Amino acid sequence: METSSEGTAQPESGPAPAVEPPVPAVPGAAVDTAAQTGTEDTAAQAVAEAAAETAAVSDLVTGPRAIPPASLSPSRASDFMQCPLLYRFRVIDRLPEKPSEAATRGTLVHAVLERLFDAPAAERTPPRAKSLIPGQWDRLRETRPEVGELFADDPEGERLARWLGEAERLVERWFTLEDPSRLEPAERELFVEAELDSGLRLRGIIDRVDVAPTGEVRIVDYKTGKAPRPEYSEGALFQMKFYALVVWRLKNVVPRRLQLVYLGSGEVLTYDPVLADLERVERKLLALWEAIRLATETGDWRPRPTKLCGWCDHQAHCPEFGGTPPPYPLPVRTADGGGPGLVPRADAVAAGEGA
Repeated sequence: METSSEGTAQPESGPAPAVEPPVPAVPGAAVDTAAQTGTEDTAAQAVAEAAAETAAVSDLVTGPRAIPPASLSPSRASDFMQCPLLYRFRVIDRLPEKPSEAATRGTLVHAVLERLFDAPAAERTPPRAKSLIPGQWDRLRETRPEVGELFADDPEGERLARWLGEAERLVERWFTLEDPSRLEPAERELFVEAELDSGLRLRGIIDRVDVAPTGEVRIVDYKTGKAPRPEYSEGALFQMKFYALVVWRLKNVVPRRLQLVYLGSGEVLTYDPVLADLERVERKLLALWEAIRLATETGDWRPRPTKLCGWCDHQAHCPEFGGTPPPYPLPVRTADGGGPGLVPRADAVAAGEGA
């Protein structure tokens, strides 16, 4: 499975080919207006997907009571593979998490890149994009007041100014990777959801969908961090293959190209999937969902310590750090064999065992 870092699907001598005229949205999908501020790498992607999931849950129940997981998004799938207990804290317990400067900056940059396409093609310039930053920052603080706490200890505004300056640099770098004056996205910040034959519902938010006049689909995701080393590219592409699977299930079309635009390092990672890729991802997700179902029923959510634990907001509740999880809010059954120990390990599922 090979990947390449290149500007976009384009000749080496020029910018990306225009995708025009705009075409209708992928059937069966709808824009999620609650998450239009976008996402940033894993953290802010989780914020946007959580907003969509919370809205969906509110249609099913009233009040704060817990309900079993009903769908899977790329962020939630990654959470379980990283640490089943983290998945429980976020999905079932819904423990609050503090906003971070990096994730919030990503959300801001995504909002700017989305809104820039509202302007006529000739006006999609770096100065125009940078001029959108103050207004989108104000909007973000209105919709998510908690992000204002990030700079509560910055009365002179010096740290905020540096933070906004970094957002400007990320936006400017995007113009070295793609030419928005030659792009007419079919969709931006597109909420998609599909139900597999097994009954598993997959959902997510795609940053941008380009559709060529020939009907070929390109799925694009912006990342404000740096591109991973080649040996870690497969993990980075998991989210994109997840989206490709949903699009295939909705429209019966395998996307022509998956494209990750890394603004932090000025690189683009592309991958051209085939049907066998999507079938493998579907098998992996079904095995993952079975592990989540068993953990939900047995209450066995084992922590999986990694280097990422140092950035976790939930150390106070994690046994690995001497904490105690909240009382489990769902009914628990005893697994066959005398206990909950039959739940498949998340690392085994991540490695593809049984998929």
